[in-house]
Amino acid sequence: MKKWLIYSLTGIMGILLSTTSCQSDKDFLKETPPTFYTVDNAFSTAAQIDQAVVAIYSQLRDLWANPDGEEWILALKGNGTDMYDVASIRRGSSFNNYGNINPDNTVFYNVYSTWYQLIAKANLAIYSADLPNITWSTDQEKAYVVGQARFFRAFAYLNLGELFGGVPIVTDITTEPKYDFKRTSRVETYQFVIDELKAIENDLPETTAEGGRLVRGAVQHMLARAYLAQGIQLAVDGGDAQSAFNQSISYASKVIDGGTFSLMTNRFGARAQESQGNVYWDLFQENNVNYQDGNKECIWALQIDYAAYKAEDGKSKLPYSRVYGPVFRDGSSGHLTGTGPDVGGRGIAQLIPTMYTRDVIYEDKWSNDMRNSDIVFKRQFIGNVSSSPYYGKPVPWEVLYNSSSDAATNQANRSLCYPVSCKIATDKYTGVEDGENMSNLFRDDYFIRLSETILLRAEAKQRLGNKSGAADDINLLRNRAHCTYLVTAADVDDQFNLILDERARELVYEENRWNTLLRMSGTIAIDRIKEYAYWPEAKATLTFNYNLWPIPNTIIDTNKDQILEQNPGWENR
Repeated sequence: MKKWLIYSLTGIMGILLSTTSCQSDKDFLKETPPTFYTVDNAFSTAAQIDQAVVAIYSQLRDLWANPDGEEWILALKGNGTDMYDVASIRRGSSFNNYGNINPDNTVFYNVYSTWYQLIAKANLAIYSADLPNITWSTDQEKAYVVGQARFFRAFAYLNLGELFGGVPIVTDITTEPKYDFKRTSRVETYQFVIDELKAIENDLPETTAEGGRLVRGAVQHMLARAYLAQGIQLAVDGGDAQSAFNQSISYASKVIDGGTFSLMTNRFGARAQESQGNVYWDLFQENNVNYQDGNKECIWALQIDYAAYKAEDGKSKLPYSRVYGPVFRDGSSGHLTGTGPDVGGRGIAQLIPTMYTRDVIYEDKWSNDMRNSDIVFKRQFIGNVSSSPYYGKPVPWEVLYNSSSDAATNQANRSLCYPVSCKIATDKYTGVEDGENMSNLFRDDYFIRLSETILLRAEAKQRLGNKSGAADDINLLRNRAHCTYLVTAADVDDQFNLILDERARELVYEENRWNTLLRMSGTIAIDRIKEYAYWPEAKATLTFNYNLWPIPNTIIDTNKDQILEQNPGWENR
């Protein structure tokens, strides 16, 4: 059991909520308690500050894994982009109908406020580490705890910068209401991230004994991402973009070529001896995700533990089969039914892959790609309805997609029937013997995988005009995937379609697609949304340009002593 990351806040809550023992009922009823806990006396040991940092790991775990299937987190993960949409049965939860999307939308407020909640937790840990009553066993112990907190603060601001642009930078503990926060520029927000990460780069170890704890490669990866994002904005603003892109390449290369991390190219892990599978499939099997499991591709992973889930932590799960899985039992009930491994588990199709994600990126020359093999991206489903003419046989996609004479019915059915990635389902569900219903996976999951570092470097190279270098980096992934078609400089297009398509193949269900699209600048995001959204509402209602999410109106209105300007395109909506 991963004891350090069971995500129990018992210790911290005990500090914040406990009171001294009462001598009598009369004492208990006194309105003036004998002890108050403040930011200056809430912590008494270094271990308690480390637990405050663990609480941030917990919040990020829940934000990424989304154990409760919250719709605003599904938007954060990509609902409404070129890659994901909602099924016919959930069109009320669409995030690409711009007749309904405006700065009052709760998605924007929830995302914005959640990142600031994380920042507040990080600020508390950083401040408390220097309290005079805290004793650290070594300087290195303190540096690592503080380094993790500063990483989380930088990570939050990087996400805010990519999604919302320049935001107020808050590094102090706020103990009373404040209504005059000032926005920085987007470049300044990225610069804060860069400064924070550079300051702690050497305070984090190259590797750890425990899975899930931050390492130096995570800092360097985020520096590559931050410099890339800053360079893109500097290019828009007329600044020194080339220097930023070169720094992005430099930090990415530290990770890619530093000797600690490497792409997995041979079968490995718990199921390597099975005849089925391939190395890409191995990456997403239980007990295979962490660096400590022998997976040199994993830079940082969130931690899931089935024993903890059963004992005390009901959120220690990946509800991916449920949230992302298809509903053949509705969309093709005459041929496929049930909720077993043969149909991808107990899916309810909260978030579906668009036709672009499931089919378009693999058309033509992409038939030979490990990432599109049936074990990785399952396309062959055997009929399991006894009355079906395809009982015991593969059900053709023409039947799954176009079995009705009515076009609207077919579109609805297609939204419920789609290939199943090995990232969201398995043929061996843990916990079935205990009553689990094939909704959840109980493996760890990636925050950062080396593949993304490589794609960041490829993009930075392209933005410097080095299309040949960008192609070489993309080919690192295609060679690993045994693709029959490699790219050349001539394939590297100026609209970054090659980069974005490769990210879709490699990082489906991993990256936060909105972050990627919105940092690209220009109209890349809205152009792709209008082209690839599953439902027609996007093209019909997306009649304005934007490359940032709006600042939530609630935030603007609350900040009454300082004007927070709305992002372009969202004014008066």
